[in-house]
Amino acid sequence: MTGAAKNGNEKFRTRSNLLVAGACLGTFAAMVGMSYAAVPLYQMFCQVTGYGGTTQRVDRYSDKVLDRKITVAFDANVAGNLPWDFKPVQRRVTMPVGETTQISYTVRNPSSRTTRGRASFNVTPEMAGAYFNKVECFCFTDTELKPGETLDMPVVFYVDPAIDEVPELKNMTTITLSYTFFAIDEEPAAASAAAASPDATTNKSSNLGG
Repeated sequence: MTGAAKNGNEKFRTRSNLLVAGACLGTFAAMVGMSYAAVPLYQMFCQVTGYGGTTQRVDRYSDKVLDRKITVAFDANVAGNLPWDFKPVQRRVTMPVGETTQISYTVRNPSSRTTRGRASFNVTPEMAGAYFNKVECFCFTDTELKPGETLDMPVVFYVDPAIDEVPELKNMTTITLSYTFFAIDEEPAAASAAAASPDATTNKSSNLGG
């Protein structure tokens, strides 16, 4: 084999290796991107279908009310190290299917420091999630409570009359709406305070030390 031919083969192999490496990197990047996209896509899927007891978020009231009545029970939980007292004002309500109803939860921070939380939710039985429509709620919203602060958190909802057409839910009498508050990173709040006042960081540290 001549020197020119040998050099040509080496260049070809080099280009081939670079193409293979580039393809592998591209595939890896695509897989990483898909993994990040999977979370919001899965959440969107749950909200549209009610999968996993995810309720529906709507911006209008029901225009149809049935004679059938249903009881909605309310559950409240606090996870992790979030020092909050969280509970529904009333444990359950009974109303006609399709009637818009407002209830409230209350949350209080009994600790000596400012804390932040975010609530997730679900409905049981899970199949009912597709027919539980919330017009107003506090889910997936960052909530900050100062020491001793109490907050009233309303929920406006109705049960879609279309639930009456589902054979599996025809005889269902009770739906449970459950919220769970999780602690979230407190650094953004501390950064905002520090930007607002040179002494804010010192005061924040003093409060945390209490």
